[in-house]
Amino acid sequence: MPWSRARRLLAAALIPVLVLLLIRGWLVDSLTVSSDSMEPTIPAGSVVLVYKPAAADRIPAGAVVAFTSPVDRRKTIKRVVAGEGQTVAIRDAKLYVDGVAVPEPFIDHDRIDATYFGPETVPAGSVFVLGDNRSVSIDSRDFGAVPLDAIQGIVLVGRK
Repeated sequence: MPWSRARRLLAAALIPVLVLLLIRGWLVDSLTVSSDSMEPTIPAGSVVLVYKPAAADRIPAGAVVAFTSPVDRRKTIKRVVAGEGQTVAIRDAKLYVDGVAVPEPFIDHDRIDATYFGPETVPAGSVFVLGDNRSVSIDSRDFGAVPLDAIQGIVLVGRK
């Protein structure tokens, strides 16, 4: 009898741990942000949770996504600003998608004053990503649009 009770206690302790490991492995991952390219929204040193099974073809503009940087092969996060077929331009730090100014209340425009780019059309099967701190961010302006199949997940939450 004592052995079966010990087994039940062990199973009761191990099952929640296994469930958490499965969730972390398949559904959610954590990532420590190493650069200041997403400041002030997500400061360097923040830990973010990334929802992994996000449908890449349904990523809305404004979502922050994780992917492997084509520059240094490190996992990075940036904000999706446009999808395939859309035209992206930045004029004096203001983002324009298809010629329409995009409101970005999360951007500190004083930090990115005098930033210019484009216009550039996003290729099929890709998204255009930018860092919120555009004066220091290495993003789609540098390495081009990110293929949808390279997106590893959507950032859900972050904390410093």
